Amino acid sequence: MIKAYAKSDVGRIREVNQDYYYLSDSLDKVQLYMLADGMGGYNGGEIASELAIQTAKSYIENNFEEVSKDKDSIIQLVASSMEYANMVVYEKSKESKELEGMGTTLEICLIYNNRAFIGHIGDSRIYRIRKGFMRKLTQDHSYVQKLVKDGTITQEEAIHHPQKNMLMKALGCNAFVEPDVMVKGFLKDDIIVMGSDGLTNMVPQEEIFRLAKKDIEQAPKELVEMANQNGGYDNITVVIIKNI
Repeated sequence: MIKAYAKSDVGRIREVNQDYYYLSDSLDKVQLYMLADGMGGYNGGEIASELAIQTAKSYIENNFEEVSKDKDSIIQLVASSMEYANMVVYEKSKESKELEGMGTTLEICLIYNNRAFIGHIGDSRIYRIRKGFMRKLTQDHSYVQKLVKDGTITQEEAIHHPQKNMLMKALGCNAFVEPDVMVKGFLKDDIIVMGSDGLTNMVPQEEIFRLAKKDIEQAPKELVEMANQNGGYDNITVVIIKNI
């Protein structure tokens, strides 16, 4: 049985919340949890994030019955849903001047048979908590993460780097996109935390771990409050999923 809770907040600086999320009902045939952090002037970001999630969700739900339920087929389904959502958002961005250059991060977590099938693009993050340990499952598609990977700067320097919000990859900005897709075990008592960068830039990883482990129902609200207390410079969204 899967339990999931979420909270999204505009933060203390921004006027519009460009984050968007979706949680399956626990009785839904396809257990799907999604988070997107949109970007683009005017209202482009909020259109991009909602459109990406609605499109990917429909794609997965419409095709889930047909795919054989082996690991590779479900991974391919998640990847295809993101490629399709990318195309839809990209086409939409060309419809008017206001939407030009809009895009979004997208995190997909499809739970099936004690496994989490994960799709990721951008710098929103997915963590898994198992027993006393929290591990980051996704790699940020950001310029700063590339510098860390190349050994140009340290992980500590990355935290305060002036270009930390610069993305190398986002959904909807180009005609084609290559998302990261993976499968991870999601066993009894495992917890998955999905967060937009408005959470992960404002709240230290050990606090995310502490609150998510303590109470999955209260944690999204408490984490949003903490992100706001620490500055709330961006929209904040938290999704927490537990295999009960």
